[in-house]
Amino acid sequence: MPREREQQNRRLLRARDAMDRDYAEPLDIPALARIAHVSQAHFIRVFKETFGETPHRYLQRRRVERAMTMLVDQHSVTETCFAVGFASLGTFSRTFREIVGEPPKSFREHHRTRAFTAPTCFVKAWTRPR
Repeated sequence: MPREREQQNRRLLRARDAMDRDYAEPLDIPALARIAHVSQAHFIRVFKETFGETPHRYLQRRRVERAMTMLVDQHSVTETCFAVGFASLGTFSRTFREIVGEPPKSFREHHRTRAFTAPTCFVKAWTRPR
């Protein structure tokens, strides 16, 4: 791998790490592009090339992953929405449904029911990725 490409990948990783760390903060492309030391358009293009999705979609997916954990811990949907960085409950619900396949309220209810009907060891075995 050429040294220039390696340096670019490291800068992209710094931007991705910032998204992972500050997922609940209002992050924008100009700020992330500054972290990666590239222009905004180049950042979006190279990020998608490197990680397989746009920076916006990556950030949404990270927020939804954090939201799933909060919902399993029985936080309310509204509380979860704002805690993970979404500004609108409608956008949160739509994005959650697109990524997870069910709305947040159903996800929360589904996991509450399953947690009380089966021992934890069985739940972990059933939900373990294959």
